[in-house]
Amino acid sequence: MEATQPGFQDLLTDALRYWEPRRIVYNAALFLVVVGRFVSEWPASAAAITFDGFVSLFILGVLANVAYCAAYVVDLGVQHSTLREAWRPRRKYLLLVGVLFGCALAYFISRGLSTPSAAS
Repeated sequence: MEATQPGFQDLLTDALRYWEPRRIVYNAALFLVVVGRFVSEWPASAAAITFDGFVSLFILGVLANVAYCAAYVVDLGVQHSTLREAWRPRRKYLLLVGVLFGCALAYFISRGLSTPSAAS
């Protein structure tokens, strides 16, 4: 007897249950990178403490979370294939690559935010 493919609602629920709790890890990693850059460049980075600086960080935080949603595209695509059961325990690798990529972007972008020339 052939197993039936779960419906889209079931696959989406599975993806949400996997990815949403891990969003906290992703955001914490990006936060640590940005704070680390800010602290490492103190006191020069103090010039970035402005309303515009906070708005920039907010916008970048929202964009980082939109980028996190790219994992859903990959996850749901693979879950719709015959590789679903083999994929599910390997999603952690997509998370790792996404966190590392996000941290690299946060590092380079925050470098520009924490310098006095970027705050003017």
